[in-house]
Amino acid sequence: MSTESSLESEPLGFYGRSGGRFTARIPADAPLEKPRKTWRFSVTLANLGVYTAWFGPIQVLLGLQAAAIAPDHKEYVLSLVTGVGAFVSAIGNPVFGALSDRTTSRFGRRLPWVFWGTAIGALGLVGLAFAGSVWAMVVAWALVQASLNAMYAAITATINDQVKIEYRGQMGGWLGIGQTVGVVAGTGVAAAVSGITAGYLVCAALLVAFVLPYLFTSRDRFLRRKPGDFHLLAFLQRFWVSPKKYPDFAWTWASRFLINLSNALCTLYLLFYLMDAVKYQDAEIGVFILSGLYALFTVASTLLAGMASDRMGQRKPLVIASGIVMAISAAVLAGLQTWPGAIVGAILLGIGYGIYVSVDFALTTQVLPPTNDAARDLGVINIAAALPQALAPVLAAPLVKAFADYTAGYAALYVFAAVVAVLGALLVTRVKSVR
Repeated sequence: MSTESSLESEPLGFYGRSGGRFTARIPADAPLEKPRKTWRFSVTLANLGVYTAWFGPIQVLLGLQAAAIAPDHKEYVLSLVTGVGAFVSAIGNPVFGALSDRTTSRFGRRLPWVFWGTAIGALGLVGLAFAGSVWAMVVAWALVQASLNAMYAAITATINDQVKIEYRGQMGGWLGIGQTVGVVAGTGVAAAVSGITAGYLVCAALLVAFVLPYLFTSRDRFLRRKPGDFHLLAFLQRFWVSPKKYPDFAWTWASRFLINLSNALCTLYLLFYLMDAVKYQDAEIGVFILSGLYALFTVASTLLAGMASDRMGQRKPLVIASGIVMAISAAVLAGLQTWPGAIVGAILLGIGYGIYVSVDFALTTQVLPPTNDAARDLGVINIAAALPQALAPVLAAPLVKAFADYTAGYAALYVFAAVVAVLGALLVTRVKSVR
């Protein structure tokens, strides 16, 4: 019996390149199932690693590095670096996702992208640690964004590959926990470790450490047959999902874009907000405290909202509620530019975004077009999360700098973020196929 036929006859066995135990093999068309605890834990831990590597730099390290390299233009430097990185993210997520849909590795469709994304992402963070110019920062952060998005697209697609619909709200909650704890872990490392260089190196080490359990326990699925010949033009055309043919997919995309834009506007300049508007003495520690509060309330609301959504069989009311709570949070940050106001704003933002993360993920998986290209379609949806990271710096820097003082500039920024959140919440009402 050939190796491949043996694998298909024992789809739950663990196999490596030489037939030894290494990683699970499940045919791509195997039935969906309830997620197992060990697998759920490894997915959550991997997501934690990705977000630690993302948000240690975004929340603290890139801002400090921008201020060190160009202190008089730190807002514009941070906007350039994060904007280019987010543009790479917006392109990379669907492209790498689509490539993973076609991957025929004996280790599965998704696992190779997680492995190489981890390795290259860690190298990119090491490059950032020693970047001494603006352009070195741009190149290194773009490399980090590309590799981490390859990982994230693959990890997210495994849920659509394997998990029954009635458990996806719960899985969205666990993903949200990994994301939120990762934000806190990355921010805490950046604030606690002495020096920018050391901060990047620790983030790289944590990325590898948190993803390793997933690499050794992932129950990845494999393709029985190789996909057809690759044609670049046809490959690119597949990223267009017709709003006329799939209107619910389009409305979900638009809603996600606006909600994530609001969140990006609220968090992008948090370090500078504490420095220049709130006048908090130790801004790095302040960001860590706010991130911890944000995480605590995000985790609680994520789990509760995910389970409530699964039990009710409804998604849209909770998405609407999340947008409204986020809008209130932005209004507080705009009107109360004090340390207590920042605390209240962080708590409300955590509650609102926590509800959104778990419920919107479940909603998204229910409006995907009926194809076998889940990672591609989720990648297109994830553009709505990545593109705001590119657009937010373009919008935020002119808003903050358009006024004579930082108080008025940040008030304008957060009022705009509140309006965007409300619009995002309202758009989800246009989705018709989901209760």
